[in-house]
Amino acid sequence: MTRRELLLTPAAAALASNGRTSMGVATTSYALKGAADPLEFLDYCHSLGSGGVQMGIRNADPKAVRTRAEKYAMWVEVFLSLPADAAAVESFERGVIAATAAGATVARIVMLAGRRYETFDTLESFRQFADRSWRSLTLAEPIARKHRFHLAIENHKDWRVPEMLAMLKRISSEYVGVLVDTGNSISLLDDPMAVVEAYAPFAMATHIKDMGVESYPEGFLLSEVPLGDGFLNMPRMIQLLSQAKPGIRFSLEMMTRDPLKVPCLTPKYWATMPDLPASELAKTLALVRNNPPKKPLPRIAGLTRQQQLDYEDQNVRLCLAYARDTLRL
Repeated sequence: MTRRELLLTPAAAALASNGRTSMGVATTSYALKGAADPLEFLDYCHSLGSGGVQMGIRNADPKAVRTRAEKYAMWVEVFLSLPADAAAVESFERGVIAATAAGATVARIVMLAGRRYETFDTLESFRQFADRSWRSLTLAEPIARKHRFHLAIENHKDWRVPEMLAMLKRISSEYVGVLVDTGNSISLLDDPMAVVEAYAPFAMATHIKDMGVESYPEGFLLSEVPLGDGFLNMPRMIQLLSQAKPGIRFSLEMMTRDPLKVPCLTPKYWATMPDLPASELAKTLALVRNNPPKKPLPRIAGLTRQQQLDYEDQNVRLCLAYARDTLRL
């Protein structure tokens, strides 16, 4: 994208700001701008016409968050961190209580902040992570059950579908489910529509995003793009989630950044997935080849700080307009 193309036109601004949508906005959509005060984020998302927010509330008065959200008729979902050990359970419970006071009934949780193929060099190190994650989940589940609060595990470039489903079956709790991210699992060679189909019965929250892909020598590039600009069948994904879980809330996660490199043709990438069939790689590479980007993938390198912030805001606005006008949310 050129600097001229980057400028937010009055027409685009008007398109995204007229009317409202039930789609919410996750604070991760504004990663460049940085985490805002929760009340300020609510105010801003309301000004965009968004129906809700997904955010952290650690530094806010939860009752004030609830009051502000109710004033705007917006919904609230929160971010929580799982307890690392027994000593952290009390703090986790305080977080659940605060989330409930803020009007939330579900929290997005992440087990791996990074990316599996970048974080781990050996299968053993990944297994150790899996063991720690399981212990954390078993510490958190009784607290969630006690407060009738739901924990939605994001597919965050960590678990392939069979691994996530096995964990859900093992915990077997009505208070533990999935935050379905429509794009993340492509990085682990999972078919995106198959991901939504598999997780829909367990869905408790979402990250709705469209994706662009492009080959590069060590694998492929993966990039969030404005809804409708990528290759994902967004209407079908929304339909599947709505049918499986009527009333589920849709949260936008449009991260504006340079494309992520998925080095699936390098040895390290396979360190934690030695038994994955080559057919999975072949299917993903075919998907990349058959879905060239409709537009150049978004890039922020070389832009000024203000241009980056404007680009980020433009992308969010365009996504909300698409949600309202095309997805009819």
